[in-house]
Amino acid sequence: MNRITTAQIDNADKGKLQINVTSDINSYPISEAKISITYTGVPGSPIEELTTDSSGQTEVLELDTPPLEYSLNPTIEYQPYSEYTLNVSAPGFEPLSIAGAEILPDVTAIQNITMHPMTDPEPPEDVFVIPAHTLYGEYPPKIPEDEIKPLQETGEIVLSRVVVPEYIVVHDGSPRDSTAKNYYVKYKDYIKNVASSEIYATWPQDTIRANVLAIMSFTLNRVYTEWYRNQGYDFTITSSTAFDHKWIPERNVFDTISEIVDEQFASYLSRPNVRQPILTQYCDGRRVQCPNWMTQWGSKALGDQGYSPIEILRYYYGDNMYINTAQEISGVPSSWPGYTLSNGSSGDKVRQMQEQLNVIAGAYPAIPKVAVDGIYGPATAASVRKFQSVFGLPETGTVDYRTWYKISEIYVGVSRIAELV
Repeated sequence: MNRITTAQIDNADKGKLQINVTSDINSYPISEAKISITYTGVPGSPIEELTTDSSGQTEVLELDTPPLEYSLNPTIEYQPYSEYTLNVSAPGFEPLSIAGAEILPDVTAIQNITMHPMTDPEPPEDVFVIPAHTLYGEYPPKIPEDEIKPLQETGEIVLSRVVVPEYIVVHDGSPRDSTAKNYYVKYKDYIKNVASSEIYATWPQDTIRANVLAIMSFTLNRVYTEWYRNQGYDFTITSSTAFDHKWIPERNVFDTISEIVDEQFASYLSRPNVRQPILTQYCDGRRVQCPNWMTQWGSKALGDQGYSPIEILRYYYGDNMYINTAQEISGVPSSWPGYTLSNGSSGDKVRQMQEQLNVIAGAYPAIPKVAVDGIYGPATAASVRKFQSVFGLPETGTVDYRTWYKISEIYVGVSRIAELV
């Protein structure tokens, strides 16, 4: 493989980067955080210096990238993304550095950063080094498993129905590596991280949807069958590509992937008369071949040809594969009403959403507070629109599925009503 140098990306394509900085204690945004950006491998020469606003966000920055074609053509072996290092500091918080943030052309990289309050007057800088993308670097291929797990063993703990968890515990290594750290990760954040690590965000939307569905179904199979806990481990899934998916602490995600996860995060893949989500395994299809599994580059080619997500999945896994929806989503104060809330809507669901928005506005002062009256009027629409702007959703001023669950997610975070179990 051929790494890209800064000289090679001069006058090439452009990608975008937005950075969001919050406290890991209360999920509140951190304003006035300073971020210095350099080319990875060229320290000491900042190319940009940014400061976060009251929502803990930087402006959207445009950065050089390799040509778009590098991430679209499997025969090109040049690195398809540029790498940048972010040095972050904020009053009262421990400084940190992220080396290797990946910027792809024509999409926005979203770098979410959580900072620890300072306990030592001179704390060491936390340094996170982001390894190569799985389609570019060398990683162990997936060890094949049965896609449906037998559930008759004595002592097997199995959920009675498919539940989307609020958090999963990710073991950052192979299962038997006792030195690897366990991380509590929000389920949606985990899926966005894995998809951003395993496919390119520049690919067709329906290819991204098919791959996200496969990642979610595989993950929910691990949750549903308690696969690792039944072997005596204390985690849900690993970050080893030989066993599960690649998950990388502190890596950036991409807007095209984030939006699709938000729109279909309760979905999974199923077969007739099988209760558990299917363990949908896949490989890259370039260096590794895997008969009867989806290949990532192959799914990209099918997306180019106009195949829908379910057509892509059935091409690889067979015609009896279906998209299903989990009956329960954990950690949500109230489920989506089933229709979009907009001007003229009224009732308890509107009141609940207004209450949650006001709690969020306490942490994010750019979002205006509203009267909690159960009536969706222009003031509520304006507050929703600002919320959508802050959290990267389409600024419609209406509360659809994605907006409802994003409000719930941020509300739970800033009000600390979520309990890790």
